[in-house]
Amino acid sequence: MLTATNPATGEHLHDYPALTMEQMATRIDQAHSAFNFWRQQGFAERARVLRAVADYMRDHADELGRPMTLEMGKPAHEARGEVLKAAWCAEHYADHAEAYLAPQHLGSDATRSYVQHPPLGPVLGILPWNAPFWLAFRFCAPALMAGNTCLMKHDPHVPACAEAISRCFEAVNAPSGIFQNLPLHNQHIATAIIHPQVRAVSFTGSSAAGAQVAATATGALKPVVLELGGSDPAIVLADADLDAAVEAIALSRIINAGQSCIAAKRIIVEDAVHDTFVERLHAALAALRLGDPDDPNTQVGPLARADLRDNLARQVEESIAAGARCLLGGQMPVGPGFFYPVTLLTEAHNQMPACREETFGPVAVVLRARDADHALALANDTDYGLAASIWTTSERGEALAQDLEAGQVVVNGLVKTDPRLPSGGIKRSGLGRELGPHGILAFVNVQQVWIGPKTE
Repeated sequence: MLTATNPATGEHLHDYPALTMEQMATRIDQAHSAFNFWRQQGFAERARVLRAVADYMRDHADELGRPMTLEMGKPAHEARGEVLKAAWCAEHYADHAEAYLAPQHLGSDATRSYVQHPPLGPVLGILPWNAPFWLAFRFCAPALMAGNTCLMKHDPHVPACAEAISRCFEAVNAPSGIFQNLPLHNQHIATAIIHPQVRAVSFTGSSAAGAQVAATATGALKPVVLELGGSDPAIVLADADLDAAVEAIALSRIINAGQSCIAAKRIIVEDAVHDTFVERLHAALAALRLGDPDDPNTQVGPLARADLRDNLARQVEESIAAGARCLLGGQMPVGPGFFYPVTLLTEAHNQMPACREETFGPVAVVLRARDADHALALANDTDYGLAASIWTTSERGEALAQDLEAGQVVVNGLVKTDPRLPSGGIKRSGLGRELGPHGILAFVNVQQVWIGPKTE
């Protein structure tokens, strides 16, 4: 059984049956059979289905967001926003997939030569709990519009979220088998990956788990996209708009209770403005309300699981022991649920656990930099390379962006994912890209076509 716990209370919510290996194989077979039909449908028909799913999500956003609040503690307004963002992703690929996959004509000795992009087949998406709807559609919308079918193996702690996602396709009478939910225990993921009818894998999660998925997928000679963890820097230089930087960085740190791969995790501030920035950030973080995710006034909900909170507390405690100053929070609260207070650590360095490891919770960590060059060096001194932000003049930030070792750089703005723009990491933060035109190209056959006769 897949068991869900309410993180706001610590109480058992419900159990969902996991698939047997025979049931899993049946659903994969159904996805393969559906692929033979779906791949023949034109972009207009695929788009019709995706738009119907998006319309359903918009019309039922509160209902569909409810399982996220119950199963992983996302505040109700954030859950609704996530459903609407997932609908936007479906609509974006419905509108743009045909242009993204247009044949590319290349000159050669052929009468005509070009590259086209036929689909691969059933694609397995292995997803985490922290953004159940958004991450599902970030995976499935481009894959479906390319003509693939999708198999969703969601995190076992959010089984009702997975069912709600699957229900969106059922509710609009999408062709049978094009989107299959695979409620599996994690130990059965490898069996699904190596199934001969699974043609590609998309994984979002930790770097350690991603390495295991990559080894299994590449061992079976299957393409894989990995969106993994991060210890993302936010660089604040002396010429930054400090009020704008504080507002965006504080928001980045507490969205989804800080449980986001691309949240600002290491805030690197130039010495000249360090103390002023810390004072303003402290005020912004201290004003945030921690509480019941069902309460519309709550800004920070609980962490999703007890073990996640325990690990975050360890990272904070070990960092304080190593010399970090705790200006806010840092103490495990007493009471039910898996809450952790908004926490601010200063005088940190990259050897501390709160900098060296990925922190998944509402913990802001500030490092002091001598100047811009030192800030860049601190930012790149990490095994991760997912996203980064720079706060300075626009021209200077754009010039510095190419020196940051990250798959995504934002100058004077909030780091976020957007269906129009590619997203992904380097180093231990992943392989390949999702979203934008690059994301839909991840799961197609880049097929060269040469048409004779040969020309001179």
